[in-house]
Amino acid sequence: MTDQPNQPYDPYGQQPQAWPGQGDQGYQGYEDPHAAQQYTQQWQGQTWETQNHQPVSAQAPDPETAILTPQSPPPPRSPRTPQAPAAPAGADAGTSAPGYGPATVGGNTRVTDAQRARAEGRSPIIEPGMQPAALTALLGLLLAGAAAVGTYALLVPLVVLQAVTAAGWFRLNGMWPARQGIALGFAGALAADAALLVSGRSPSAILGTLGVWVLLALVLQLRSHADPDERMYGLMATVAASALAIVAGGYLAAAAGAVTVGAVAVAAAVLARALPLPTPASVVVALLAAAGAGIATGSVTDLGTSGALLGAGAAACALIGHRVASYDYPSRFVHFTAGVALPLAAAAPAVYVLGRALA
Repeated sequence: MTDQPNQPYDPYGQQPQAWPGQGDQGYQGYEDPHAAQQYTQQWQGQTWETQNHQPVSAQAPDPETAILTPQSPPPPRSPRTPQAPAAPAGADAGTSAPGYGPATVGGNTRVTDAQRARAEGRSPIIEPGMQPAALTALLGLLLAGAAAVGTYALLVPLVVLQAVTAAGWFRLNGMWPARQGIALGFAGALAADAALLVSGRSPSAILGTLGVWVLLALVLQLRSHADPDERMYGLMATVAASALAIVAGGYLAAAAGAVTVGAVAVAAAVLARALPLPTPASVVVALLAAAGAGIATGSVTDLGTSGALLGAGAAACALIGHRVASYDYPSRFVHFTAGVALPLAAAAPAVYVLGRALA
C-alpha cells in the first residue's frame, strides 16, 4: 500500500481537504486574503470613542455616596511632550480646574454642598454668626420700642420683618429668585396686618388670612406648567413662607407690654446663642439670658416677674427658628435673611399666647 500524506478525515465521504499550506493537494485553503475574513468574527456593536476622553487616575468614586473625588492635576509636560488635547467647553480660561473620575451607574455628579458635607463626615448645620444675631437683636429692639410707642409705629419694623421672612424662607429652600412666591407671601402678610387693624387686632384675622392664602397658593400652583414634583415643592415653599410671614403679625395682635418683653428676650437669646460655646451650653445660656431680660423688661411693664416665663417661652421658639435657619449648609445670604428673621417670626405666637395668659 502506498503511503499517503496525512489528510483530514471527512466523515461524509467527500474528497479529502488539505490543510492550509499543504501545496496543491485538495483545495488551496485560504490563500485569498479576502476569503479569510469571512471566517473571522467581526464586532459590529458601538464602542466608546476613547480618543476623545482624557485618561483619569485609578482613584475611583465612592460607590456608596457617589461623590466624585477631585483628582490631582497632571504634572507639567516637558517641551518635547506632545500637546495635550484642548480643554472641555465650559472651563474658565487661565484656571486649572481639578479633574473628576468617571460617573457611576447609580451615581449623581450634581451633588449639593449639604450632601457633600454629609458624605465627608461634616455637619450640614452651620449656625449664623454674630453679625446676623446683631441684626436680629436690632430688629427686636425696634419692635420693642415701637410697641411702646403705638400700634402704627409697630407696623414699620413689623413689615420689614415680614418681608425678610418671606424672602429668607425661599432662599433657605434653594428657590431663588422666586419673585412670585415671595410677592405672594409678603402680600399675605400685608393683608393680615390690614385685617388686624380693621378687626380691632383680633387674632381671627390671622387665621382667616392664612386660610385664604393657602387656597390662593394652591390655585396658582395648579396653573403652573412645571413638572409635578416642582409644583409640589413650590406649593409647600409658598405656603410655608406665607404662613410664617402672616404669623409674624401676631406681634400686632399681642399686647404692647408682651411685645416689648418678648422682643427684648429674643434679642438677648440670639446674642447669647452666637457666643463661641458648645451647643448645649449655648442653649442654656440663651434661655437664662432671655429669662433675665424678661424679668428686667417686665419690671417696667405690667407683667412684672412673670416676664421671665414669657421671655423664656419666646426664646425657646426663637431658638427653633435659629436652628431652622442653620440647616442644610446655608449660604451667607440665608444667614442674613432667614437667620435674621426666623427667630423673631417663630417667637410671635408665643408672645401673643403667653401675653394673653400672663396679663
